[in-house]
Amino acid sequence: MTGHVSAPAAALVDQLPSWVTLLRAPNPGPMTLDGTNTWLLRAPGQETGVVIDPGPADEEHLARIAAQGPIGFILITHGHADHVEGARRLSDLLGGVRVFAADPTHCVGTAPLDPTESFDAYGLEFDALDTPGHTRDSVCFLVEPTTPMDGQAQAAVFTGDTILGRGTTVVAHPDGDLGQYLDSLELLTAYDGLPALPGHGPALADCAAAARFYLAHRRARLDQVRQAVAAGATTAPEVVAVVYADVDRSLWWAAEWSVRAQLDYLERRERDDDPAGAGQEVGSSGQERESGPGVSGLDLP
Repeated sequence: MTGHVSAPAAALVDQLPSWVTLLRAPNPGPMTLDGTNTWLLRAPGQETGVVIDPGPADEEHLARIAAQGPIGFILITHGHADHVEGARRLSDLLGGVRVFAADPTHCVGTAPLDPTESFDAYGLEFDALDTPGHTRDSVCFLVEPTTPMDGQAQAAVFTGDTILGRGTTVVAHPDGDLGQYLDSLELLTAYDGLPALPGHGPALADCAAAARFYLAHRRARLDQVRQAVAAGATTAPEVVAVVYADVDRSLWWAAEWSVRAQLDYLERRERDDDPAGAGQEVGSSGQERESGPGVSGLDLP
């Protein structure tokens, strides 16, 4: 769901790293862009590869992935169905390979992934990056062949839905948290010049540039939400009606997830600034403000 922010957050890569193959799932839509990006990693000279995000439980797509075997294990960036639904079936197709995820619900044959873990396998070095925000269990992966090619390292950051190839991502409140998301984007600004290979959309040439773009976008959106509240909006739907007035109403349901996350963030900031509780609660009207489970994909601008 691109809204006004429909362009990539950074320049596109000219080509993928030579050790990376994209297998895109056939699940295009407003929340998934062209479909979920399943990434196959295979270091030069290595027979065994690694899969990141098998995607939906689409038999044809999973068979395409399995045909790229042997596969040593599967990594999950977060637990939304369009990334993880096919993981157990793919594990079966591959003879029971392990599935690593931060949430134990999505693991197969192993303990949960430590979201700060580093390990080497099949000629690749993996650094898990703890990047909650889009969801509580969101993880990015910094991956690099252990043997430099052509005398140069070829590292890449696999960003899941923390950074997308086009547009911006939903903070899926209440599972997602805007404060954590802003911290995660700050973390990703450290990876200047490294490609960002996202869960949806095209690959980006510079992870840090994309993270800085996302940070600027989120801060601008927070200012708009503050202004809407100051003008009298007291609930997430009322804020959406002000901030997204020029967007098709059929898309407001997705905007409301992120607006709920923004209101929650502003309320917590206000409580921190006014521990005695003397200030007026931001966006509060006594109404229930929980949302249903978030899904993967794009935010409105």
